Amino acid sequence: MQIDLINFTPWSALAGGALIGLAGGLLALLSGRIAGISGIVGGLFDGRPAADRNWRIAFVAGLLAAPLLWQLVAPLPAIQQVAGIPAMMIAGLLVGLGTRYANGCTSGHGVCGLSRLSLRSLVAVLSFMGAGFVTVFIIRHVLA
Repeated sequence: MQIDLINFTPWSALAGGALIGLAGGLLALLSGRIAGISGIVGGLFDGRPAADRNWRIAFVAGLLAAPLLWQLVAPLPAIQQVAGIPAMMIAGLLVGLGTRYANGCTSGHGVCGLSRLSLRSLVAVLSFMGAGFVTVFIIRHVLA
């Protein structure tokens, strides 16, 4: 395996990872909540009181505003759609089902859960990463 040095962006990746860690850490320290995106978004639609929805709305608004702010610094990367709309719809459905089944998503388990040394999060991360590896192998090497 080789690194594509032309498109390798270690500094922006490091900055993005640090910001994700900072946001997750601050949310945990200041409110005692875990920054799992599926749980944050899901909590917007399950009839919670307005006070609980407000921080969720602010968090999601920050996620949506981030690319707009990034454009002030550098151009956004070009969007490359490598799958058809039906495949993306099926993938989205499977991801949604997986986050419900795993009781959390990659951000909740992978970023916040592993940093808290959660065994449940470790099992979830190993499961979804393993499923991803197997899926890519099958699509690229078995079905190709």
